[in-house]
Amino acid sequence: MTTYRTLLRTSACIVGCTLASQTFAGSAHAAGVLAGTLIENTATATYTSGASGGTVTSNKVTVKVDELLDVAVATLTSAPASAGSAPAILSWSVTNSGNGPEAFNLSADPKVSGNGFDGTITSIVIDSNDNGIYEAGIDQVLGAGAATPSIDPDKSVKVFVLVSLPAGATDAATSQVRLTAAATTGTGTPGTSFTGKGEGGGDAVVGLTTASANSLAALIASLANVTLTKSAAILDQFGTAKPVPGATVTYTLSAKVTGSGAADGLHLTDAIPTGTTYVPGSLKIDGSALTDGADADAGTAGSSGIDVTLGQVSGGSTRNVNFAVTIN
Repeated sequence: MTTYRTLLRTSACIVGCTLASQTFAGSAHAAGVLAGTLIENTATATYTSGASGGTVTSNKVTVKVDELLDVAVATLTSAPASAGSAPAILSWSVTNSGNGPEAFNLSADPKVSGNGFDGTITSIVIDSNDNGIYEAGIDQVLGAGAATPSIDPDKSVKVFVLVSLPAGATDAATSQVRLTAAATTGTGTPGTSFTGKGEGGGDAVVGLTTASANSLAALIASLANVTLTKSAAILDQFGTAKPVPGATVTYTLSAKVTGSGAADGLHLTDAIPTGTTYVPGSLKIDGSALTDGADADAGTAGSSGIDVTLGQVSGGSTRNVNFAVTIN
């Protein structure tokens, strides 16, 4: 009897452990066997007793694998993203490193110690077509408190966070934003269990990441300043520079843009001075003549004044507008 029991225990262990090992190896993932998987095995023992013997089979043991809640967050913004009149676009990957499908609550915090300014979070967006490029109207904007779509184990989604500059931000100042992803099932210390909340009706167990992870991405303020200088050159009918009736005064408006960003929608206007008359056809931008009428070019001019749209002008540039009048 002792020999029979010993053989039975030994055989069951060898067969059971071997089967379990084979089952795990065949379904291996980054976080292990998929949640809800049934691990089943049955042990077999053979024996002899006197001149005869036999084979016996144990009962089947079934173990349902619980869901492990884990996540990883990594920034995809390798250099500080530029923020000017348009928001900065920061990007991250959120990876489900657990073993069951899971959605994650996302939050972006612009208040990080050491920031030169604290940006304003405009929106959190899922890269719907996974091309790594933010596309307004195509990518999915998450509402306040909304979670990502369910992410399969070992899969990732790309996340964009749009950040606007606050009033008072200065050119070239830098800032960081922290993106946090937390499992919607729950978070906590490793080993915390949520009964019946796992995939397939098993439990959900918090992994080593606490089911929450975060990462920082940087942005930089890219702003511009404009200085406008006006000068006048006089040419009278005698070939000298006397401001006498009949003399021509040519005004130059110099718009100098400084800073690392750009001035958007730069627009210059100037009234024709009292006591003078606009010289038709004298309006120019950087030496190139414009028509006076309202047409496809950038300016208009007439008896009341000039109006010129320069549009976006990058820092480090100077644009010059000229027009002439005669002294009455």
